[in-house]
Amino acid sequence: MRNLPVRTARWSARHPWRAIAGWFVFVALCLGAGIAVGSNPATTEDFWVGEAGRAEQMATEGDLQRKPTEHVLIRAESGRSLDLAAARAAARDVTDRMERLPEVASVAAPVRSADGDALRVPVVLKGAELDGKNNVGPLLEQTEEVAAAHPGVVVEETGSPAISQGVNDQRGEDLALSERIALPVTLVTLLVVFGSVVMAGVPLLLALTSIAAALGLSMVASHLLPDPGVGTNMILLIGLAVGVDYTLFYLKREREERARAGGRLSSAALVELAAATAGRAIVVSGLAVIVSTATLYLATDVIFSSLATGTILVVAVAVASSLTALPALLVTLGRRTERKAARRAEARAARRPRRDRPEHGRILAVLLRPARRRPAATLAVSVLAMLALAVPALGMKLVDPGKDTFSRDIPAMQTYDRLTAAFPELKVQHEVVAQAAAERAPEVRRALAGLGRQVSADPLFVRDAGPAVRTSPDGRTSVLVLSVPHFANSQPAKDSLTHLREDHLPATVGQLAGVETAVSGDVARGVDYVEHERGKLPLVVGALLLVTFVLTLIAFRSVVIGLLGVVLNLLSAAAALGALVLVFQGTWAEGLLDFDSMGAIASRVPLFLFVILFGLSMDYQVFVVSRIKEARDAGMPAREAVIAGISASAKVVTSAAVVMVTVFSGFVALHLTEMKQMGFCLALAVLLDAVVIRLMVLPAALLLLGERAWRPVRRLPAPPEPVAPAFENVR
Repeated sequence: MRNLPVRTARWSARHPWRAIAGWFVFVALCLGAGIAVGSNPATTEDFWVGEAGRAEQMATEGDLQRKPTEHVLIRAESGRSLDLAAARAAARDVTDRMERLPEVASVAAPVRSADGDALRVPVVLKGAELDGKNNVGPLLEQTEEVAAAHPGVVVEETGSPAISQGVNDQRGEDLALSERIALPVTLVTLLVVFGSVVMAGVPLLLALTSIAAALGLSMVASHLLPDPGVGTNMILLIGLAVGVDYTLFYLKREREERARAGGRLSSAALVELAAATAGRAIVVSGLAVIVSTATLYLATDVIFSSLATGTILVVAVAVASSLTALPALLVTLGRRTERKAARRAEARAARRPRRDRPEHGRILAVLLRPARRRPAATLAVSVLAMLALAVPALGMKLVDPGKDTFSRDIPAMQTYDRLTAAFPELKVQHEVVAQAAAERAPEVRRALAGLGRQVSADPLFVRDAGPAVRTSPDGRTSVLVLSVPHFANSQPAKDSLTHLREDHLPATVGQLAGVETAVSGDVARGVDYVEHERGKLPLVVGALLLVTFVLTLIAFRSVVIGLLGVVLNLLSAAAALGALVLVFQGTWAEGLLDFDSMGAIASRVPLFLFVILFGLSMDYQVFVVSRIKEARDAGMPAREAVIAGISASAKVVTSAAVVMVTVFSGFVALHLTEMKQMGFCLALAVLLDAVVIRLMVLPAALLLLGERAWRPVRRLPAPPEPVAPAFENVR
């Protein structure tokens, strides 16, 4: 771990143009490989979880699985009565046009609403359920043409395929907006830090090329772990943040060594010195993020696996760029930097020195003063404040966000609201699947029909005197669809599922011996998914705490530092999740952040954020503690080493935090509530970690512990000494 960064930097410094060319060739190869093999999207089967997944598996075996379905809604202008003749003419036109499309499997007869003010034409697409969004384009075009040909009525289309396409389009626009916000702010931050356009451009260049390479690799990886469409978002989110951060840490250390050397060392020797310290910290930090993120695979969920793969790939590539291309670029730009450094040195010599100003800056001195003067009080107050912020997390409610939570800026969602208002039976549908021997098909059908009549008397369900039962060609599988006039995330809809599974189904079909039954549908999918995540939570969190502790223990050879790192990461993550609940689970911040509260947190968000926050917190933990350990190894007493190490790393950590907070805050502007929650929580966690944890809690704790914090683990072998930089390049 110590030798690799130095040896890599040495080779890159001696062969800079080879290293730079090799890096861009690597990026091109990754992109080329990804484009060549393409992406392997996740299928419906990859999302099967719990009883709902078992029901869908049985239905698929009988070719009775849910099909991608669109609804063409024909209605009158608001405030006017429907012209039934004009509506039927439009319905015939819709039917004729849709039946000619190769993407359409079937078109059902028009259905009139209960109040008579609307017609709908159901259109079933060919292919699997998740393929609908890719094939719905021609249907939407035909609907627009029908609307233009029949001005006497309003003709519009909605359905899961159209909504999914609208969400994808909106997400693409949102990501472009967040990039337009993040990139300029990141560039300005780097300009402030380095005072040079060229040096500020280096971190951005490496971050963007790392993202490009990771995108290509993710396409290749999707053939092992299918991509549900979220991996790209995570690569962009994490890639810009850590890519800039790692480069920033390295660049700042190289500048420190340059200033310390006073022109006596060549650029090649300086990057080797930076590699021996910052390079090693980057490797440890990258490993920490990778290992902690890898615990998401234990959730055995296609979404989490994709998020983990995207994060791991972009972090690994960012580390590689910092160890190879960056030293080469620094050597290439070294002569220009050396000339500027010489001019700055002459200017400083001409000015009278300011001895009254602390080396680490006035602001930092003020922030560190409480921990330095009253560490016990600072530790107590800071921890209590973080715990108070974490308290709302105890009341966290989880929900699997469905299409009901999507932005109403999407035209298909506006039509969906009008469709479900006219046809409330389309809000939620439970699918009861029964499977038995083929000769028992008549018996199973009668039992399912009896179940349909029984639930019709339940006020939670739509009254339907004769719900249809479909049976597979081989007679083994039958499916009953039951409608509920409530949205999927509402409590009445969840209550209807409970009644169906625990009361109605056992009293009817459940009485038949040898018949396997299960319930699926929008509500069942969400409920079972949340339960699945809750079941995996202890395993993932336990593994996360263990690997974080072990990695810190190996890196710093101190049990106290390892335990302290775990505790501080827990504190930071808990406070951020508490703030997330405080803001998004209620309604008071809806206008401020432009969202509609779900009254809960998206079920994937807490577990994912907990893991990612641990990894990002380890970034700062490694860089700050590494500087403290360097000072202590140089002979400083433990207390002085704490102040010196934090002072030396504060500016770069603060700059890195500004970049991360900017990138993550850009996601708060997105329309999708789930992405808003992620962006808000990540941005706040980084801010808390950089300010409260690293400038107050950590120094206060280490000052109180003193030498006890650094007692080594004697059974661990001592790490090898770093390879000495090539000081034959001394000027």
